[in-house]
Amino acid sequence: MNNPLDFSGKVALVTGAAAGMGLATAQAFAEAGAEVVLADDKEEPVQAAVEKLVAAGGKALAVRCDVSDDAQVAAMVDRTVAEFDRLDAAFNNAGVMARIAPTADSTREDWDRVIGINLRGVWSCMKHELRQMERQGSGTIVNNASVGALTGNPGIASYIASKHGVVGLTRTAALQYVKRGIRVNEVNPGLIDTQIARDVVAGDEQAYAELATQVPIGRAGRPEEIASVVLWLRSPAASYVVGHALTVDGGMTVR
Repeated sequence: MNNPLDFSGKVALVTGAAAGMGLATAQAFAEAGAEVVLADDKEEPVQAAVEKLVAAGGKALAVRCDVSDDAQVAAMVDRTVAEFDRLDAAFNNAGVMARIAPTADSTREDWDRVIGINLRGVWSCMKHELRQMERQGSGTIVNNASVGALTGNPGIASYIASKHGVVGLTRTAALQYVKRGIRVNEVNPGLIDTQIARDVVAGDEQAYAELATQVPIGRAGRPEEIASVVLWLRSPAASYVVGHALTVDGGMTVR
């Protein structure tokens, strides 16, 4: 039987790939044989990540991209296709945390920043990825939302709203494109050991550690644990999974 997680000859695009879940997923795709485009608005760390992948024998490309800028997103997909001729998989992962404030005290500036990256950015990436995948007649997209897409959370209204929006966007696109050979799904990570998780508690390491102990499994998740789910959703092993919001949270939302 062929290995469903062998991505040799496939091309994967990962946004927010300079660190955390994005970097772990890009590395996993590369280790599985894919040619990988790592995109991030932080140019130096994403270039350094690509250099490590290439040194290890992989094929990878770094692209600077602010996903809230539609022109940059279009250029990112165009460069991917120019370099590798196609686009088989995309993990739309780029995201930011809201500045913590009561809903009535949050600012329009912060709302526009968070929605612009977390929701409009996902839509923009999907728009250009889907166009390329339609031309090919195949492809798979996984969007990154959050357990925040399933609940409320005082103090981060724009973040929660953006993640709820990603779920609806994913489900709608999944229905529109499944008969065109394209599967669209989404992952809801819980508390994962990343900088954005620490931003929830304003960088307070003690508060972060206490938060981690409250997860039923007893710890924060590792970025690699999200990467493995993303690769499965993209793989032939998940060929009948369409429009699904897969929660990976160590039991946080079970209670």
